[in-house]
Amino acid sequence: MLCVQETKWKGSKSRNIGGGFKLFYHGVDGKRNGVEGILKEEYSKSVVEVKRVSDRVMIVKLEVEWLMITVISAYAPQVGCEMEEKEKFWTEINEVVEGVPRNC
Repeated sequence: MLCVQETKWKGSKSRNIGGGFKLFYHGVDGKRNGVEGILKEEYSKSVVEVKRVSDRVMIVKLEVEWLMITVISAYAPQVGCEMEEKEKFWTEINEVVEGVPRNC
């Protein structure tokens, strides 16, 4: 799975993008931030959950054979962003990581 940040797309969707790939994305205002995951279409059937936490954090869970895999796409605030935004991001990341079962 390829994780891409600062996509600047608005909405929370998944769709086939051609070339045998499927896109999962989440963005709020279409002008900044946004995260997405791109997955080979044949593996999209393995996706068991997509959790869009914020316009900076998204989780995709896949079940591949007998293994559960959790992929986190995250886009950290850059230099110049408000401290409040940075603290919110790191709080979200900590909660997401703590929520991943140890066998994933």
